[in-house]
Amino acid sequence: MVVGVGKAAAAMAQAVEQHWQGGLDGVVVVPEGAVLATNCIRVHESSHPIPDERSLAGAGLLMQAVSGLQADDLVLALVSGGGSALSCLPALGLSLLEKQRITQALLMRGANIAEINTVRKHLSAFKGGRLAAQAFPARVVTLVISDIPGDDPAMVASGPTLADTSTCADALAVLARYGLTLSPSAQQALESGAWESIKPDDARLHGHSHHLIATAWDGLAAAARQATQEGVAHHILSDAMEGEARELAKAHAAIAINVANRETPFNSPCVLLSGGEATVTVRGDGRGGRNTEFVLAMALAMEKQPVKQPVFCLSAGTDGLDGRSGAAGAWCGPHTLDMARSMGLDPQAHLDANDSATLLERVGCLIHTGPTHTNINDFRAVCVGSMPAHASS
Repeated sequence: MVVGVGKAAAAMAQAVEQHWQGGLDGVVVVPEGAVLATNCIRVHESSHPIPDERSLAGAGLLMQAVSGLQADDLVLALVSGGGSALSCLPALGLSLLEKQRITQALLMRGANIAEINTVRKHLSAFKGGRLAAQAFPARVVTLVISDIPGDDPAMVASGPTLADTSTCADALAVLARYGLTLSPSAQQALESGAWESIKPDDARLHGHSHHLIATAWDGLAAAARQATQEGVAHHILSDAMEGEARELAKAHAAIAINVANRETPFNSPCVLLSGGEATVTVRGDGRGGRNTEFVLAMALAMEKQPVKQPVFCLSAGTDGLDGRSGAAGAWCGPHTLDMARSMGLDPQAHLDANDSATLLERVGCLIHTGPTHTNINDFRAVCVGSMPAHASS
């Protein structure tokens, strides 16, 4: 039996069908518009980043698929980022509306993915190992494509088939940190531990295994290899950078300025690579995402002092979608803000309104890929200095 959920689930299902010897059956849940053709495995479209009725249906299909199995059955679970919203089965007594409210609030207030998924696991009858428990006594093998900084497989898609070490108390602490309240019944369920997730010593998970098959580091390593082929020096800063998008942008800009003006900590020309997942505390009502916000903030930070060499920046989600931008991400160069101002646009005002995508679209800097059918977190590249003439754009 094959079950799967996430932005890469359809491509993973295709790969299983191509390589599996013998009969296959199963279902995977993917975002709307991310369907790929499969022969045996059903593909169900769902909602992201806020769950809806399709998410309920997706979780129901997955739970039904693994029900009634025997000890000699094998479940192959295909898990990738985005699965938390795509398959949503609220804990007994919790409404979908309340789960939507909590998810939306955590996203808007800048909670990181580990915090969000800790809460999700404890408001769920599907996540935090519960899909694997439903499959008992069958053996479950999970293949994971990680979009989580640090690559904790139990955090990817909130770990529906993996044991969880976080607790109801941890979920309550996250909610308190962001000033969020639950209904009295949900609050009592967490305080009493009634909604505790599946723990590592649970006998229903005995004999299960998991394998990380792709991570942010793999994407950065591929970019580094491409840079080498183009004759460009490269430096991977980190594959797990987190924090507010505009603060990460300031840090990247500071390094780029030092390289451009002082040839330290690296010599130019070079490309600086980083991965991870930024957050955005939403205060405005504009259109954007963490990657477009990073790019606009980077452009603003770069003009704080003169730079002796050209600097270009790109930031994009490897899944092809960046928040409400309608794009994968964006890029900027030395003249991006001058072009915006020549059109009567105020870059700082757009950043303050969380409206980065509107400005970057006007100046032709958005990057559109459509669904990529994978998800290894965000990718950032900062090019400092004049690149070799033969280098690819």
